[in-house]
Amino acid sequence: MGNSGSHVGQNFCSRFLPEEQAEIDRLFDALSSDKNSPNVSSKSFSLKALQNHVGGAVPLEMVTRLYDGMRRVDLTGKAKGPSENVSQEQFTASMSHLLKGNSEEKSLMIMKMISATEGPVKAREVQKFTEDLVGSVVHVLSHRQELRGWTGKEAPGPAPRVQVLAAQLLSEMKLQDGKRFLGPQWLDCDCDRAMIEDWVFRVPHVAIFLSVVIHKGFLVLCSSLDLTTLVPERQVDQGRGFESILDILSVMYINAHLPREQRHCWRLLFSSELHGHSFSQLCGHVTHRGPCVAVLEDHDKHVFGGFASCSWEVKPQFQGDDRCFLFSVCPSMAVYTHTGYNDHYMYLNHGQQTIPNGLGMGGQHNYFGLWVDVDFGKGHSRAKPTCTTYNSPQLSAQENFQFDKMEVWAVGDPSEEQLAKGNKSILDVDPEAQALLEISGRSRHSEGLREIPDDE
Repeated sequence: MGNSGSHVGQNFCSRFLPEEQAEIDRLFDALSSDKNSPNVSSKSFSLKALQNHVGGAVPLEMVTRLYDGMRRVDLTGKAKGPSENVSQEQFTASMSHLLKGNSEEKSLMIMKMISATEGPVKAREVQKFTEDLVGSVVHVLSHRQELRGWTGKEAPGPAPRVQVLAAQLLSEMKLQDGKRFLGPQWLDCDCDRAMIEDWVFRVPHVAIFLSVVIHKGFLVLCSSLDLTTLVPERQVDQGRGFESILDILSVMYINAHLPREQRHCWRLLFSSELHGHSFSQLCGHVTHRGPCVAVLEDHDKHVFGGFASCSWEVKPQFQGDDRCFLFSVCPSMAVYTHTGYNDHYMYLNHGQQTIPNGLGMGGQHNYFGLWVDVDFGKGHSRAKPTCTTYNSPQLSAQENFQFDKMEVWAVGDPSEEQLAKGNKSILDVDPEAQALLEISGRSRHSEGLREIPDDE
């Protein structure tokens, strides 16, 4: 990678299909005939024309980056600098590289969008580009009303989520000595084409985000963009308003790590805001409902959680499989997958005297990577130095934390069996809890209002 010249050679060939090329040509004709750019040749278009076409769909800084990248494309290898405007050949080559190109071609365009020089760029310049790109994705999806029920506004926390996700994407970049880009101390490092190309190759979100900005921002070749696995549909049964702990960037980041068949839809199973601060309510809403994502926010505004690959069941044994993972959203984004050290993926229990009662993921009894206690609102994240099951650090601000907000989202489509079992009360699946309620002289408020489903 990175061995080719820095210009688009004379042998450039568009990768678009004939009908796609026709759509690209129509877009160029519209841009080059912009009446607000009277001094521009009909064979090229100006930045103003591009701005007029895009309107408010894409932030100005990203429109300018895309325009500058296009006019810096050198089709002959002899240009002494960027052209004054963008020609049809430059436009076609740029769009082909950005939408259809390999990591080498995409990295070429990214370098041109960052800097007018041919040499390496500073890591801080790549950081600013990445923040602009992430922010543009939220902006364009919100403008085009493609958030599928989620919110694009910033969530509270130590740092805006745009910067948090950009920092995560940058952390995947390998510097020249093989080290990862892990903080401000690396901002003055040089990043050459080979590094950018390797980054684009290994971090698919960079190319995906670029394609979203172009397809939805320019309104071109939109039929070739499938947003369903990038932005899952948000389903909330409650008729009242509900504001999730998660924003659209957090959802896209977590969703990208789920099995592909489960990325298109998230259904709210439990929310402490809607269903109350109750461990029995949590159990009653999440058991036997298939794979799901649990997320909570502690009192210090740290946001974290885990993906359960199988249905939660109340039982004294560990459950789940190696598709489970823990994650952090704020103050940093990261996903922590299984290590193979043990199979302590998921744990859910209550009503026991000799073993812990609560919901946990990873680690071991009384020393979980993530633990929600049966005394709802309390938990712990113990990892010295990391959780044995997931290699995750302490996710919460304090080892023993308190929280008010917790959500559980089912992902993917439910099976008929899950829908049937999901209609059962926790008292149906736990006779001991029912007996304790009867001993205390309290009645089941829902008794007589519904039929208890037969066991499968």
